[in-house]
Amino acid sequence: MQKRIIIIGAGFAGMYAALSAARLREAQGVAPEKLQIALVAPEPTLTIRPRLYEAKPETLGAPLGEVLAAVDVVYVQGRAEKIDTRARSVKIAPAAGRPHVLGYDRLVLASGSELFRPEIPGLSEFAFSVDTLADAIALDRHLQGLAVRPTSEARNTVVVAGGGFTGIEVATEMPARLRTILGEEARPRVVIVERNAAIARDMGEAPRPVIEKALRDLGIETQMGVGVSGVDRGGVMLSDGRRIESSTVIWAAGMRAAPLAAQIPAEHDNSGRLIVDRELRVPGVPGVFATGDAAKAASDDLGNFALMSCQHATRMGAFAGNNAAAELLGVRPVAYRQEAYVTCLDLGAAGAVFTRGWDRKVELVGDAAKKLKHEINTVWIYPPRADRAAALAAAEPVRVTDL
Repeated sequence: MQKRIIIIGAGFAGMYAALSAARLREAQGVAPEKLQIALVAPEPTLTIRPRLYEAKPETLGAPLGEVLAAVDVVYVQGRAEKIDTRARSVKIAPAAGRPHVLGYDRLVLASGSELFRPEIPGLSEFAFSVDTLADAIALDRHLQGLAVRPTSEARNTVVVAGGGFTGIEVATEMPARLRTILGEEARPRVVIVERNAAIARDMGEAPRPVIEKALRDLGIETQMGVGVSGVDRGGVMLSDGRRIESSTVIWAAGMRAAPLAAQIPAEHDNSGRLIVDRELRVPGVPGVFATGDAAKAASDDLGNFALMSCQHATRMGAFAGNNAAAELLGVRPVAYRQEAYVTCLDLGAAGAVFTRGWDRKVELVGDAAKKLKHEINTVWIYPPRADRAAALAAAEPVRVTDL
């Protein structure tokens, strides 16, 4: 009788979960007819989400159909709507036609995360983001359209709400993007609005001087200790009562697990992530694993936890897929570990900053860091080749992860 693993999501975690499950299936000499691995997603495409702050976002999707087919993973087109953990089934709504239900023996939830959008007046109507491919394309079209508008302070002003990793990368890319669109003679104004007292709070103190210098060199303003209280077609209101006239407001303040995680009857953290054990199982919910941005997992024995990043999602996905298959194949699962941790923050024309370790020790800055960031963005985070051996090898869960 055929058994089935369902993986929900075609992001970094979902892709590597599928490849890793297929890797173990082949290593154990089990035919796909005995153990089906099915990946459910609206499109067989990996969105290169870490690059959505860049221009030409329509180019930032990597097709997965060939690589999945190369390792005998079944692609199921549709959106997972309902998870029934008692019946071990998933209701799937296709793009066309009636929803259908697919049963599972093991489920890997890799549904990812989404931008947290609080109920601020006008935010949903007038603010842009780079959360999804569609969002980034909408922003890019809006920016291109600024060229036909009359010159004004508002037209030339971009407000970025959020001074974290995404907000900084969006903001530091903006001056060059706007000059390309509006002309080299344009004098764009970019303002970061951040509720915290310090920029890049989560990155710690070590890289902050590099980041602050880059912002100064690029002429980017920062408004610290204030938030956005309202957005309209002409600008933003700040929590201290001031107003900034702007035709472009970009929201980049906070992430939450995608809503599907809430359907799993288990403990969640404040970001909506499922609390998982060291093998990425969801305790108390038999047959269910969570991974990537849908899971809160300890990455080492020192009290560090995986972050909502592709760096962690790729490895977490490989462990989750392996362990889901391991349970069905009678193989010992592998505890998730990812002790190495690095960051590489793009700073636009000012270069980049690369840090290593949870204390964010700065190792590279400027052009050297920018070169590494380019390699990460254009090579390392893309899917493996649609070659069976290469794809399976890439999904080995236990391997050196240091750069």
